[in-house]
Amino acid sequence: MTDARAMHAITPDTTETVDVVLDYARRRALWEDVPLDEPKTPDELAAVASGSVTDEGIGAQRAIDLFEHVLAPACITTDHPGYLSFIPSAPTKAALSFDLVVSASSIYGGSWLEGSGAVFAENEVLHWLASEFGLPTGAGGVFVQGGTIGNLSALVAARHDARRAREASGEPLPSRWAVVCSSGAHSSIASAAAVMDVDVLTAETDADGRLRGDAVRAVLAERGQDVFAVVATGGTTNLGIVDDIASVGEAAREHGIWFHVDGAYGLAAMLVERTRPLFRGVELADSLVVDPHKWLFAPFDACALIYRDPAKARAAHTQKAEYLDHLTEKPDWNPSDLAVQLTRRSRGLPLWFSLATHGTAHYRAAIDAGIVLAADIADEIRRRPEVSLVHEPQLSVVVFRREGWALADYQAWSDRLLAEQHAFVVPSSHDGEPVLRFAIISPMTTFELLRDILDSLV
Repeated sequence: MTDARAMHAITPDTTETVDVVLDYARRRALWEDVPLDEPKTPDELAAVASGSVTDEGIGAQRAIDLFEHVLAPACITTDHPGYLSFIPSAPTKAALSFDLVVSASSIYGGSWLEGSGAVFAENEVLHWLASEFGLPTGAGGVFVQGGTIGNLSALVAARHDARRAREASGEPLPSRWAVVCSSGAHSSIASAAAVMDVDVLTAETDADGRLRGDAVRAVLAERGQDVFAVVATGGTTNLGIVDDIASVGEAAREHGIWFHVDGAYGLAAMLVERTRPLFRGVELADSLVVDPHKWLFAPFDACALIYRDPAKARAAHTQKAEYLDHLTEKPDWNPSDLAVQLTRRSRGLPLWFSLATHGTAHYRAAIDAGIVLAADIADEIRRRPEVSLVHEPQLSVVVFRREGWALADYQAWSDRLLAEQHAFVVPSSHDGEPVLRFAIISPMTTFELLRDILDSLV
């Protein structure tokens, strides 16, 4: 008869399982020349990895061997110095290792009652970020899964606040609520609008791709009575463009509309003196997001969602149920009351541990290194006749074209680069034109590596 306690009790088998896993985790975390690896087809994986889930189990050693030698190599390594597509991840060794501690500690991070120590530590980080971004004392928030959930949660709070204000003043509610953003806003804004069943009103950007206050005012002049939030972007994903946040925020304030800043990728650059002026106006935000699993060197997944007035978020997000009354009827800081979530992992703790270990100066230096490297490689692109810049880099995204190439040429080159395990650079597009982009996050990415990649564009 199968022992119901066998998987949970401290036995030689469970001890061996923990040892096997920790041994692999240590080797992987300290692997100096980790390969990029590459995806496999479903048929390729089925041929070598099927049949691992059985009645009796295959044992920890066989399972970890399967993962190490078959499954992991079929996953592209996002913290590799040559991973330059999308937005990479480059967690510190401190953050990576502490992620194991978070899992091993079985912490529930949704309420102060159950996880006050973890919530306190996360709040230390959130308050530091809020202060860096110029938000007032009392601002605070929560770590959520990613920018998509962070933006959705902020917009839900914004609409709830607008609805309450209209009802309190006796004003009618619009037939269709709407949010204003630019065409360069992250796709998660449109996704959130679809979930909420509201309209997206796109404001025109200037010649540099930046959203400005006058364009927002033009939209508000037409449908301002329907708008519950205006969104500015602190570093677009594709080009790294920072909107004119100050003028956008001022336009929102003039109309009494919630102002949200989506800084999932780029807002971390506000921690660096050379780029801090780009973000003037963030202090006007009613809410903002920044993703530590991007440019704050935390492991997946973590988005810091911060509110100017967290009470407005609680009013929108606190879930009501008999079994929750013991939590929600107290004035405790419950992270689950601040976003679209209830069950919650303490995903901010790896960042807290790394910040506490290394100090903020190391973070500023690592972010600054990416900005400097982007400028240096942009200069190198200017010196080469076969390539040209599509947009001057503001942060750490460098977008360029290979003269005379079509999409098929870019794709064939990208596939070859990955097959050779040299780098992962996939084609993107801008205004209908296929382009290439370097998204530089890891401080381990070097000028020499990027120069070698340019050399391969023959």
